[in-house]
Amino acid sequence: MDELTIVPQENMGRNFIPAEYLPKGKDEYFQRNKQIAPPKSGWRHLQSDEIERLVKNDNTADDWDDLLVTDEFNPRLIKNTRFYGLVRLGRLRNVILQHHDLRMPCGISNSLIISCDIGDDVAIHNVHYLAHYIIGDRCILFNIQEMHTTDHAKFGNGILKEGEPEKVRTWLDLMNETGCRQVLPFDEMIAADAYLWAKYVDDKPLQARLKKITQESMDHHRGYYGTTGNDCVIKNSLILKDVKIGSNCYIKGANKIKNLTIKSSEKEPTQIGEGVELVNGIIGYGCHIFYGCKAVKFILGDHSNLKYGARLINSFLGDNSTISCCEVLNNLIFPAHEQHHNNSFLVASVVLGQSNIAAGATIGSNHNSRANDNEIQAGRGFWPGLCTSLKHSSRFASFVLLSKGDYPAELDIQLPFSLLNNNVSKYRLEVMPAFWWMYNMYALIRNSWKFLSRDKRENKMQHVEFDTFAPDTGEEIFNGRRLLEIWTAKASLRSKGESAEAMSDDDLARLGQELLSGDSEVISGLEVLGEGMENTKRKALIIKPHKGYHAYGDMLHYYAMKNLLEYMNAHPRATFSSMCKKLGGERQKAWVNLGGQIMQEKDLDLLRADIGTGKLKTWKEIHGRYDELWARYTLDKQKHAYATLCELYGTESLSATHWKSALERAVQIQEFICDQVYRTRKKDYENPFRQATYRNMDEMTSAIGTIEENNFIIQVRQETAAFKNMIGKIKKRG
Repeated sequence: MDELTIVPQENMGRNFIPAEYLPKGKDEYFQRNKQIAPPKSGWRHLQSDEIERLVKNDNTADDWDDLLVTDEFNPRLIKNTRFYGLVRLGRLRNVILQHHDLRMPCGISNSLIISCDIGDDVAIHNVHYLAHYIIGDRCILFNIQEMHTTDHAKFGNGILKEGEPEKVRTWLDLMNETGCRQVLPFDEMIAADAYLWAKYVDDKPLQARLKKITQESMDHHRGYYGTTGNDCVIKNSLILKDVKIGSNCYIKGANKIKNLTIKSSEKEPTQIGEGVELVNGIIGYGCHIFYGCKAVKFILGDHSNLKYGARLINSFLGDNSTISCCEVLNNLIFPAHEQHHNNSFLVASVVLGQSNIAAGATIGSNHNSRANDNEIQAGRGFWPGLCTSLKHSSRFASFVLLSKGDYPAELDIQLPFSLLNNNVSKYRLEVMPAFWWMYNMYALIRNSWKFLSRDKRENKMQHVEFDTFAPDTGEEIFNGRRLLEIWTAKASLRSKGESAEAMSDDDLARLGQELLSGDSEVISGLEVLGEGMENTKRKALIIKPHKGYHAYGDMLHYYAMKNLLEYMNAHPRATFSSMCKKLGGERQKAWVNLGGQIMQEKDLDLLRADIGTGKLKTWKEIHGRYDELWARYTLDKQKHAYATLCELYGTESLSATHWKSALERAVQIQEFICDQVYRTRKKDYENPFRQATYRNMDEMTSAIGTIEENNFIIQVRQETAAFKNMIGKIKKRG
């Protein structure tokens, strides 16, 4: 067991900073005094009658001269409390603080206070050990066993204090169980930072600089006190150690909270509830953590939630995410992630956001080899269905949906918006490209609106592309179309007994494009097989390749025109000709999702180089670069959209005829979307099995309403009318 020692009585509340770490000319309070501003009237010593009243109220102090107060001080409000070291009290009036149904009188009772600063009108009752804390104004501390700060507190940041060995530094082991992608947490870290650090492990100058920048971003001197902001409520909790707490934070019934920064504000209060145990972490603004959750070595993004016994370990959970019940280990998860079910398991993965992990999904290490099982890389919109089991290492394009099944081998799915099915009876993998567009338009179009409407962050440090169709998914669609072309050409040659070995991929793509551009009957009898999709010898059958190929084309057209129309709408004086001059140029094919922010790969490479050479010296400067790229992103996306449309029309520059055709096609696609949103949702209302649980249609209508009352369908119809109206106006510009 740890050593138990006896120390001199005078050390109680004094000598907080070991002498060897005190700067010359400084006392043990030098850090503490930087953290707090004295009241306008200053502090004063107690008067003799005040000491007398305190003693009569069963209070003690090792030295009454070390208890300082303000002019507004009522000694009758302090009872049965022991004071050690320098304790400074703010205004203390005979008033009541109320939080929900809890009413507590201001004052201090039945507590032990060691070397603390306490703000105005604070209620501290039954706090058995409160040491080295700065408590804000109007706080309630009630029924707390232990709340204290050590001289080397780092509040969840991955830095070292003076004299500490490297082995005590806190690292996060993201994306991989081996620790080969370690990052150092810091209280302003966003998903972009974590991915930049964890992904590019081969960039040694970058890795060295990021560690140095993080260490230098905070003061390495010892002696910082723990803090609570104003208007905090902490009640019925056991242990809080080395915790920095923002204002308006509400903590109730916590078991253990250690080495944390908890961000909270009046507009974005954070709440921590019953039975939680949180160690070595950063918690963002507006978070909620309740009901027995366990989190160790973690970062929780703004407005994210842990509920109902969730376990989050060695992981970064992005903004606007929720994890309930399940176990999540060694992951880097971008914003807008949902995982709600007790029997789901996510390990050693990077998930690029807007994702949903269903019940029974086991995406993690099965330890059936001599080594760790490596990683899963999933694009945004990743959705493994009920009871899905995956094998590491696997990679998935954006918006891939996996049907229920135990997938026996590693997967590399490069077809975005596709549906996977493990067909055991026919011993094959089945992949349907563009499934979402063809069969679940309601969910696909609702995604962008849903994630944007749920984003309640006040300060959007992490920039996020919520639109389903963006340069990253656009380029994945281009790649998917090319793969379908090549695979269709090979299928055609196989059917004729001919070999494809002598043909280049470009030649195969041209042949496949010709076949796919024709009538669907031409390829209806072909067995189109995907290549490199699964690490087995069984077939990977492409389902409905012709329909999927044309759906991909419509998706690209929709993406391109949506952004070009936004450009025209934002520039009322723009004409088709001026738009072409502004947006023309070569299509940029390499894009990166950096924590939810989409940027060109060449911009990210320059960012990495500027960090590695020391041009960007702080995290503030790095975040400033993110902001610059985000400010430019709309134009970058519109340029990519223009180049996309040129590619679809097979030209380097659009003509007026192309533009007229594109506008007419955009109206058709928007009407198709509107119709399919309605049709795909209507299925739920017409399904006889869904109707079976209701006595009659009146009961069903009362319970779920009618499809005509569906708010999102109404919204899409309104957007379609506005879209057509905007195109009509743009046509008149010329």
